[in-house]
This record gives sequence, structure tokens and C-alpha cells, in this order.
Amino acid sequence: MGKPLYLTTTLPYVNAEPHIGFALEMVQADVIARYRTLLGDEVFFNTGTDEHGLKIFRKAEEEGKDTQAYVDEYAAKFKSLKGKLNLHPGLHFIRTTDAHHKAAAQEMWRRCLAKGDIFKKKYKGLYCVGDEAFIKETDLVDGKCPNHSTMEPIEIEEENYFFRLSAYQEKLLVYLSREGVIVPEWRREEAINFVRLGLEDFSISRTKEKMPWGVPVPDDDTQVMYVWFDALTNYISTLGWPEDAGGNFKKFWTEGETLQLAGKDQVRFQSIMWQGMLMSAGLEATDQVIYHGFITSDGTKMSKSLGNVIDPLAVAGEYGIDALRYFLARHVRPFEDSDFTMEKFKEAYNANLANGLGNLAARVMQLAESNLEKPVFAGDETFVFTYSPQIREAMGRYDLNTVMDSIWAAVSGIDQMIQKDQPFKVVKDDKKRGAEMITALVKQLAWIAKAIEPFMPDTSMKILQAVMENKKPENLFPRKD
Repeated sequence: MGKPLYLTTTLPYVNAEPHIGFALEMVQADVIARYRTLLGDEVFFNTGTDEHGLKIFRKAEEEGKDTQAYVDEYAAKFKSLKGKLNLHPGLHFIRTTDAHHKAAAQEMWRRCLAKGDIFKKKYKGLYCVGDEAFIKETDLVDGKCPNHSTMEPIEIEEENYFFRLSAYQEKLLVYLSREGVIVPEWRREEAINFVRLGLEDFSISRTKEKMPWGVPVPDDDTQVMYVWFDALTNYISTLGWPEDAGGNFKKFWTEGETLQLAGKDQVRFQSIMWQGMLMSAGLEATDQVIYHGFITSDGTKMSKSLGNVIDPLAVAGEYGIDALRYFLARHVRPFEDSDFTMEKFKEAYNANLANGLGNLAARVMQLAESNLEKPVFAGDETFVFTYSPQIREAMGRYDLNTVMDSIWAAVSGIDQMIQKDQPFKVVKDDKKRGAEMITALVKQLAWIAKAIEPFMPDTSMKILQAVMENKKPENLFPRKD
């Protein structure tokens, strides 16, 4: 057993329905949480919703809803993902409108202020509401934010508080010099290059008059916190910081291993701004941040206006939760952009689940039910499971594709063994030898079922139950024509 593991996703804005990109991040994180739990580690797994900011305030106004009622409605939809995506039963869910979180964000502010890293000044600049961030004119593409080409940046001129990020340039370079602090490696190089170009202090408040929906700035009722300063603090407020009455902050953040997952557009927020805030507050930096790519559809970024957005819950509803989890883990690259179309999904489902694992489980357990007198694992005999060194090494790199390919190589291997050795024929002529061959197949199937547990927990349970009862399972993955 290693150190206690603290694992968190980013918090999605509650201004739209859950999309396939967030489902990817949730499933990747859930696989890691379940894998580490399987190894015997204690895991604190966190997600939640980011509920402040101009974007949300405007969206609620557009829909004619009270802002709190609006965020309550969307937060409930994201919270329901725990059941709908079959996420780790111990998953913690935090909302940035929670009273304790607001108090923690204000304490983070006070600590950075006491360090001399918060100051007030007048500022004029272009602001992207989509990113909830200021943007330089040199970063514009055709006059628009590169991440939000349909939104016009707005010019903001007001007096705000700023965080002195420039004071942490050298400390951040030292932090980023540690191998493995960012995965993949090229994102770490990207972060280092960004810091080397020189860090600018960034705005951390808005005037309450123009943007009333936010955490109040301590001792200044004319200002509310900039959404990023508030939201980033969730990673420690969820652990009970600063009071730490339950001891989770000490156990998981101070003494444990800390791991964050985020999209590739989050590098400067998660690995630079957030780490600078932690340094200012005198807290430990995050041990590791993993950055995944985006999901595209036919090579095009998903967009409601283009009508190519894929609803993960609709996919799970038609094909099953584990089919969606399988595709996201095996056919979406862990660190680079990947294409997701329903044609590709259906092809992989039929080939590798319906005709692959599902067919194999039915075939092997039909042989076992018909020819074995009792379950392979019965009485005092326990099923001892270990991952291969290759799988452990790939999981250590968070290369979920390679892990799944290794498991499916075992699926193909058993299929080939059945074709070659034909135990269904041998058992008719030599019952003892045939039973030995079938027993070996059941043991291999049980290994596969246990190996897929972090990825496809429901399928894993069903196959293992069939093994323990020595019965052919229900049709795990009905073919889709």
C-alpha cells in the first residue's frame, strides 16, 4: 500500500449539459481511482461544479431564472453522473456555492494578502467571457479568442485586485523542473516555456456592480472574487481546509499523493496560477497534473451550432454504461485529441464487445456449465489476482489505451486457444482432459473480468458472478445492427 491518494477532476461550469469531453475526464479519473483502490490504496476522489462567474450570471439572466436556482438545477445534473456513469462509490462532490467552500476561498485570499501578493490597481483589457479570463491582443485569432471563435471579447476597464504571480516565476520554474509533475511530458515543456516568457500578475476580482454573482472579497463589499481564484480553491476546500476537522487535508494533501486531471487548455490555470496561489498561501504544491486532449467529431470541434455534440448519457442509455467507459478508455487517446463518431463507436462495440468479450464470456461459461460439476472457484479456494508488470507499468504512465489493448490481447488469445484446442470436442472423448482445458479457460476469463474492473465495473461483476455460479451469463452486449 502506497501513500493515500487524493485525486480530482476539474470542476465544469454549470452553464450547459454534461458533454462527452467531461465524461472522458470523469471516466479517466474513475479508472485511476478504482485501480488504486484495487491495489489497496486509500483514495479520496473529488469532483463537483464551478458555479460563479459572469458566464453563469448571464446564462441565468438569458433563461429568466434566479441565479441560485439556475446553478442548483445544473449542479443536480452533474451530480447525477455518479450513478449514470457508474463512478467510484466514494466520490466526493463539491459545489463552489457551498458555504464552507466560500469561507475557504476567503481564507485563501487572506493568506495571499498577508503575504503581500494581493494588490489593487486600475486595469483595462479584453475579456473572454467563455474562458472567464483576460486575453492579450496578440493572442486573438481574427479578433476573437482562439478558444471561443463565436464570442466577441469585451473591453473591461475598472479597478480590481490582482495576484502577484510574477513574484513566483523562479519558484514555479523549480516546481516545473521536476519530471512527472505534468503528464504528458510535452505539456510540462509547454508550461516551462510559458513561465520563461515572463509571468504577468492577474486580476482576481470584479466590481460587484458589474458582476454580482461571486464570492465576496474579504473586507471590501464592492468587489467579488474572480471565478478562477474562487474555483481553484475547491481542490483543498473539499478536504476540509482550512479547519481540517476530519484530518483529510493533512492525510491526503499534506502527507499523501496529490493528482489532478484537466483538459489541455488548462495548463496555465492548473499548473501555473493555482500552484502560485498555493505557494503564496504556504501550502504544498500539487504532485502531478495529467492533461488530456479534446474529443472531436469527424475532425471538427464539437459545437451545438454545428449539431455534432455527442451526449454521453444518450450513448450510455442505448449501449450501456460499460460500453461507453470501454470506448473512452480504449479508443480515445489519453493525452491527444481523438475523434468520436457514433459510427466508430458502434463498430468498436460490435467487434470488441458483442462479438469479442461478450461472446467469449458466453462461450466459456456455457462450456463450464455443461461440463464442470462445480464452479472453478468454490469452497476455500480463492481467486488470486495480480496485474501483469506490463499493465502496471502502463497504468503508472496513465496509458489507458495500452492497458486495454493488453487485456483485449488476452481476450483474443483465449478465442484462438478455443479454436485451436477445441475443448468442446475433447470433452466428449476425454471428459477429464476436456474438463481441465475448460477449467483453464474459466481461470483466464476470471483474470480478464478482474483486470477490467476499474474500466468496466458492472461487466466485471457480472462475469465474475457467472464464474462463481458456474453459469452462462446473460447477454452482456447485444449486437447492434
